[in-house]
Amino acid sequence: MKAVIMAGGFGTRLRPLTINVPKPMVPIGNLPMMEHVISLLKTHNITDITSLLFFQPDQITNYFKDGSDFGVRMSYCRPDEDFGTAGAVRFALELATETTLIISGDLITDFDLTAAIDWHKSRKSDATLVLTRTENPLSYGIVITDDSGQIVRFLEKPTWGEAFSDTINTGIYILEPSAISLIPKEQNFDFSQNLFPLMLSKRMRLFGKIIDGYWKDVGNVAEYHRVHQDIFSNGLELDFKLPEGGNSGSRLFKESESSLPSDVIISGTVILGREVKVESGTKLHNCVLGDRSSVGRNCDLNNSIIWADTVIGNHTSFNSVIVGHRVRVGDNVQLHDNAIIGDDCYIGNSATVRADCKVWPSKTVEDGAIVSRSMVWGEKWNRELITDSKVTGLALTELSPEMTVRLGSAFGAIFGPGAEIVTSRDSSDISRLLRRGLISGLLASGVNVADLESMPVPVMRFCLGKGKYAAGLYVRHNPEDYRQVDFIFFDGSGLDMPPSKLKKIERNYFGEDYERASLDTIGHLDTPQRVLDDYRHEFISEVDVDTIRKAGYKVVIDHSNGSSSQIFPTLFSQLGIDTTELNAALNPRKFSTSVENRAQATRQLSAIVTSLKADVGFMLNPAAEKLTVIDELGQPIDGQLLLLMVTELYLQLNRPKRIAVPVGASMGIEEIAHERGVEVIRVANDHRAMMEVRLKGMADFVGGTRGGFIFPGFQMGADAILATVRIIEMMARTNTRLSSLRKQFDDLSRQSASVPCPWSKRGMVMRRLITDSTEKQRQLIDGVRVFEDNGWVLVTPDRFNAAFTIMAESRSENDAYSLVNRYKSFVEESLKA
Repeated sequence: MKAVIMAGGFGTRLRPLTINVPKPMVPIGNLPMMEHVISLLKTHNITDITSLLFFQPDQITNYFKDGSDFGVRMSYCRPDEDFGTAGAVRFALELATETTLIISGDLITDFDLTAAIDWHKSRKSDATLVLTRTENPLSYGIVITDDSGQIVRFLEKPTWGEAFSDTINTGIYILEPSAISLIPKEQNFDFSQNLFPLMLSKRMRLFGKIIDGYWKDVGNVAEYHRVHQDIFSNGLELDFKLPEGGNSGSRLFKESESSLPSDVIISGTVILGREVKVESGTKLHNCVLGDRSSVGRNCDLNNSIIWADTVIGNHTSFNSVIVGHRVRVGDNVQLHDNAIIGDDCYIGNSATVRADCKVWPSKTVEDGAIVSRSMVWGEKWNRELITDSKVTGLALTELSPEMTVRLGSAFGAIFGPGAEIVTSRDSSDISRLLRRGLISGLLASGVNVADLESMPVPVMRFCLGKGKYAAGLYVRHNPEDYRQVDFIFFDGSGLDMPPSKLKKIERNYFGEDYERASLDTIGHLDTPQRVLDDYRHEFISEVDVDTIRKAGYKVVIDHSNGSSSQIFPTLFSQLGIDTTELNAALNPRKFSTSVENRAQATRQLSAIVTSLKADVGFMLNPAAEKLTVIDELGQPIDGQLLLLMVTELYLQLNRPKRIAVPVGASMGIEEIAHERGVEVIRVANDHRAMMEVRLKGMADFVGGTRGGFIFPGFQMGADAILATVRIIEMMARTNTRLSSLRKQFDDLSRQSASVPCPWSKRGMVMRRLITDSTEKQRQLIDGVRVFEDNGWVLVTPDRFNAAFTIMAESRSENDAYSLVNRYKSFVEESLKA
């Protein structure tokens, strides 16, 4: 049997550890990760190995040579182009005549490969994916199998709403020639995106085998630390090619030529490479010391990994740190939690490197210096800085001015010098401050910035839609929590930025590995003119001005002190609408409100609509993307009911082929559409999914459940300014009062609940829910929507909190409560299992 080791990765997320070494050569317990992989293959009698190389290949070929020193036959292959994961394997296997195992060269596992291969053969499988279960499946491909192990569904790098299981693809594949032959030669072809879907479409035998054991994709520095902590705690047994000794309560792996005085205190697990020297009085607890490294007198090293040829002075203190190759550390140095020192650095006497600080290769830290970098952004369980195209955090705590400069630089670096990015913000002073930090970072990366200053989000989307800019960045206070600030990323078309680009920003930000502009290429800051005039002009051309004028409606509008107040007076004057405006001043100190204050503002708007005998009232959020609507009787209309009412009005006047709504929208949408022969498409419950379905021409109208709507033509994203005028226009054209329209939907009852769930358990809960609902009609779009006899229920992992959200709808209030409680109990019982 043959094996192919995928060993071409750059290891970007492991930087600065991988600046000078390819990722497969990063040492785990003093041996390269790839050597542990080869040892595992040899243990299972797989000795014919081809390694696929790309980044710094000479280090790998010079170390392993022909493989004879490791008991295997090693050959190498380096594609001239990027053929993708499967395409590269096809390039390496010119004649695919035997079963082949594919494995990554940068993972650590003790899986029983023999058992996996035997299982593969017993199923007569064309391809078998080796699977495992993990607490956090977001960074991997999720796989769902039936009882026989045959794969029925998989999804690459999902969001929490799409994470239908905690069973993941480990990147270990067993392939027959029948599967390999499907891979086209010298073409970009991926296993998960191309080969496996093709096999499913051809109804080939594609299986997944769950294997018990240890498996870790060492994708970032945190995972690198965790692998070593598992070694230190005896949770992972590897062959370190060293004799084992130690006394009671400790394990010591070392060669005889390593020097260890009798008064050195060893505790936990300590691994010493060849020719290591440790001087008297030193304490080593859970440490790895690389070949030819030395440690001075009276040092205290805890939970630390020291690479080869590093010299450490006297009286030093390390705690949970990584020190690279050929580093020189002086006397009385302190390295604090999670500090990383890159290759060839010099750390002077009495210097301090504080927690979470990375010192990149070949840097000098002078005597007595204190290296400090504020890393207040905590790592989330989903390990994402950016969620739903936004960075969200506490202003001036998580989102500090220093952090914004780094983020701006990381963002600008993916476009390069000369690109042009548009920025804007809400009216608050905090947003102004943080946006300036972002602009500084952008300019430092060589990007030109067009700053719109304070504008609503729809105007920014309109500006981007004209095709001049590479991307956009908007700063606002979070609509749900005024203490937090959002940085929203847009692509050049005005849509929320896609995940592929967001991942690049994250890698740049966390890796701190991006180029800055030279003095001659620094970016230029400009303020575009006439953006508002262009927006108003195109806006007016999209609506039926005469019909709105003839209706003569009286409208009350609350701007929430947002920048929509810069636009509406002129528009409403042109449309002949009698308007009473509230909170129309741009107040930098009154930029957002708490939930209680919003409720009070809604009550106030209702009272004013009633007292003025107005026809309708609108409240726009400060960014002018979402609406709250009050009918002429002063009754607020919630988001779900507003979607039903706007959809009814739209379909009375238009006959689209398809409309789109989020998966959690009311079942009344299908009833409205069915009467008129209109198809309903359900999409994920996020703004980008709504915009994409509109951009691709799959739907003419897209309605959201939180007051956001995308109408044909003028805009590709939610625009509360446009939605306000469209609702007025549709009311006028149909001669409809909102209070009478809402009565059509009074019989629909919706209930919801939140169930606390540890992050580590949510994948397991989703897997149990998928299994439990197999025989029922369901939708797997964003969470699991299950159709019951008396209604439907949607169970979704909360993207930001350790909880599940359960929402149900029925014709009966009791039935809706019953559905929520039934699935709430299901989640609670699953957590006890």
